[in-house]
Amino acid sequence: MADATASARRPERPRSPHLQIYRWPVTMLTSIIHRITGVGLGGGALLIAWWLIAAAAGPDAYATFAAVAGSWFGKLVLFGFTWALSFHLLNGIRHLFWDFGMGFEKHRAERTGTIVIALSVILPLVIWAYALWARGAF
Repeated sequence: MADATASARRPERPRSPHLQIYRWPVTMLTSIIHRITGVGLGGGALLIAWWLIAAAAGPDAYATFAAVAGSWFGKLVLFGFTWALSFHLLNGIRHLFWDFGMGFEKHRAERTGTIVIALSVILPLVIWAYALWARGAF
């Protein structure tokens, strides 16, 4: 009984940080996003295959694809695919520099990670703005 009372009065041991208080380093965030976008690009490849098969199958099949791709959800998926492709490409270039041994310093890795994230948001916006402008949708 004395042991149970003594252990009840002991101060709590420190807990490990959890997601609510732990600050993710930019390098960890870019690594996780790189893996997720890689999987997303695999799904996007299936969409590209559907597009090519529908184009080869004839007007009815292509009309079905065009209706799905032209819907708000289809455009959202296509925009997400554009973003995933942009992020994966830019972060892949960053990794290519790492393969040559450049940019491993902590401050440089954080800065290039932030640049990749920012450009991966800007690039799809520019691509879609140009595509809509060239199509006359603006």
